[in-house]
Amino acid sequence: MTQAAAFIAMSVCMHVVWNLMARQQPKARYVLWWVLIGHLVLLAPWGLYSLFQHTLFTPEFMALAATSATANALYFLGLKKAYDHAPVALVYPLVRSSPLLIALWGLWLFDQHLSFAAWLGIGISVLGLALLADTGRGSTNKAALPWAFLAMLSTSVYSLSDKAATVHIESLSGLLGFVSFGYFAAWLVLTAEMKISSGRWVPVERPPVWMIAVGGLCVGLAYVLVIAAMRSMPAAVVVAFTNAGIVLATLASIFLFKENAHWKMRLVAASTIVGGLLVLRF
Repeated sequence: MTQAAAFIAMSVCMHVVWNLMARQQPKARYVLWWVLIGHLVLLAPWGLYSLFQHTLFTPEFMALAATSATANALYFLGLKKAYDHAPVALVYPLVRSSPLLIALWGLWLFDQHLSFAAWLGIGISVLGLALLADTGRGSTNKAALPWAFLAMLSTSVYSLSDKAATVHIESLSGLLGFVSFGYFAAWLVLTAEMKISSGRWVPVERPPVWMIAVGGLCVGLAYVLVIAAMRSMPAAVVVAFTNAGIVLATLASIFLFKENAHWKMRLVAASTIVGGLLVLRF
């Protein structure tokens, strides 16, 4: 297994752990907000120290950091607002359909050409994500869709800016510091949104401390591994492979948690995603 493949596999495992852990939490706990605090407390100091020690802050690097931080803030805001109006079953697969958009941005802006098999694999996996999202549309408020598409667009932007930033950052700990910039910007935006919408600076409820810690570690380290894999692989391909986490989470929800609603269609959707990833791999 290549280093990039190992990084993606570890990232997928962390992603699944975080999603399965947070899936039953009530909205009042505002898990996204707390998990960002977990990252900023546990990982950001080490990452930022390494980043400032070993990275030259050129104008190009600063522009990439600002782009990534802005896109991260919009991603978390879009995700939170979409979840206010629609279930995770609809929102998250739509947001994770970003590899197709990343590939298009890469071709248009950076002349990054993918093979026909790569385009086909990404297209099939996105079709599977669309099928998966369709299983959650029954209780959907249409107000969720613009926010979900904002999150998807933001994912495509920070994925490409993060890949470009890897040229300037040598170590994994430096990448962790770079990610922390974006997560701090996201936490500030979510805090402002909470104050405007509810009049509060802190959520009504708090998840268990262990959940904040595990979530903060998983969210931060998982994305660092994704960026590290982008050093040697196209961003669209790496992000597409990380959608294996959605497949594992779907299977776990059906077979471990006995969530049987639309289970046949969800299995078809998961199989379609896997088929696309196999095309992408082979």
